[in-house]
Amino acid sequence: MSWKTSVLTSAEAIQELLAEIQRVAVLGIRSERFPHKPAFYVPAALARMGLEIIPVPVYEQHTSHILGQPVYHRLAEIPGEIDLVDVFRRAEDIPGHLEDILAKRPRAVWFQSGIRNDAAAEVLARAGITVVQDRCLMIDYRRVAMVR
Repeated sequence: MSWKTSVLTSAEAIQELLAEIQRVAVLGIRSERFPHKPAFYVPAALARMGLEIIPVPVYEQHTSHILGQPVYHRLAEIPGEIDLVDVFRRAEDIPGHLEDILAKRPRAVWFQSGIRNDAAAEVLARAGITVVQDRCLMIDYRRVAMVR
């Protein structure tokens, strides 16, 4: 089977993935001090929709909690399994996080709207991790949540 089948593009495949997720680490999340930033309001909305959000901030290193949850500074530090890593990082910054993502081995990685890095997606897909690029998790998950 080709690694390309692990890079999801069809709405049906994305909905199937989202129907099975519960625990989401948000890489690049922003704190409540930035309510206008998508990296805060998207995970906040996902939490309201019932997902467990695990904050992994990049810029706010001294913040201890976001959305009432303890902060981790590396994905590999998070105890237990992760269904999905939601990435709020510029495309050119993603390679710097690949080692950490691969060490944690989440089921899937989601690059938010406007974020596309085909080389990083290929590395993740070849490692058996499902990848979605350039889509808003909040919008796609809302469709799935309505059906639940």
